[in-house]
Amino acid sequence: MRIEYHRTLIADTARNAAFHRALKELIRPGETVVADIGAGTGLLGLMAAQLGAREVFLYEVGEIAGVAERAIERSGFRNCHLMPCHSMEMQDPPKVDLIVSETLGNYALEEDIIATLNDARKRFLKKGGQILPRAISQFVQPVTGARLHKELTVWSEAGQHFGLDLSNAELMSLNNVYVRQLREDELLAGGARQWDQIDLTRHNSGKRSGDITWQLEEDVTVYGFAVWWDAELTGDVSISTAPLATPTHWEQLYFPVEKPLEVEKGGKLKFVITSRSSPEAGTHFKWQAECLSAKGRSAGRVMMDLDKGYLP
Repeated sequence: MRIEYHRTLIADTARNAAFHRALKELIRPGETVVADIGAGTGLLGLMAAQLGAREVFLYEVGEIAGVAERAIERSGFRNCHLMPCHSMEMQDPPKVDLIVSETLGNYALEEDIIATLNDARKRFLKKGGQILPRAISQFVQPVTGARLHKELTVWSEAGQHFGLDLSNAELMSLNNVYVRQLREDELLAGGARQWDQIDLTRHNSGKRSGDITWQLEEDVTVYGFAVWWDAELTGDVSISTAPLATPTHWEQLYFPVEKPLEVEKGGKLKFVITSRSSPEAGTHFKWQAECLSAKGRSAGRVMMDLDKGYLP
């Protein structure tokens, strides 16, 4: 049982406060029926019960469902019902007024929130019902600090020291995606751009892509790209994993490039990212970057593919 992971969720006061505010806004005491999908320890479902939900159905397929079951019993909420299965496996699910699903990872889609909510919206939700979160925006910003690049290219330094060729291992390290906390001074100033927008109240594809171009006002060296997300819970409540946002248990993703890109003043930097996420195949990324001179000529290009690296 990954109890340590769930402890980090319980300790994430920013996350918990945001979801509590959103649930309080959406729940009509004595009326609203709630489905908590991916309930974990049951915290959000129990919040809904405390806020006056008429009934709460908690769906959890992992071992942690045993913890949720005991939490429900000891909290005394007889209107909370644990469903020890994945919501997509549930036959004839009870209809609800509100679906809450905090199935968000460091990469927003890695816990299959799209597939989960595509199914739940169709089979669980009453007409006029609501979904929480209701939208996800994904952002990218060039990384101009060398700290993480040096960390991943230590293979060359070690190889030279011992007279060994470790270049293949270095390339494998660079064809990977990392969970890291980026500092403001490591990012291109003013360079945050939205590359994806997902309306979770509608059907969505697990295939996402974005194509961003920056016009550079000074010479810069680009070592990779930071990716993060904002989730709109309600019109008034949101949560973000941005580098400058209130810290949560989530961090940013770092997408390296094989070789640093030197972009001159007046030039352009292009970034293309694609991802595929599904319960059957997991999450896969490809990303590429190109710098163009002030005259529009290609001055360097890299193409990266997570499937050519490895997951530690």
